[in-house]
Amino acid sequence: MAQSLKIKLVRSAVASVKKDQTATCRALGLRKIGDVVEQPDNPSIRGMIFKVKHLVEVEEN
Repeated sequence: MAQSLKIKLVRSAVASVKKDQTATCRALGLRKIGDVVEQPDNPSIRGMIFKVKHLVEVEEN
């Protein structure tokens, strides 16, 4: 596993998704399209990414 993950929001987390997916993006630190955050690579973050995989791009560092 990588040490950290770069996560980029590429689609809107508000318009056509459920509220729990919007909340998951907020919990990851993603607010606007194009925002990039760096999170540690652990199972809880991986689970959050899996839930919103259609909205984000992930790059392993």
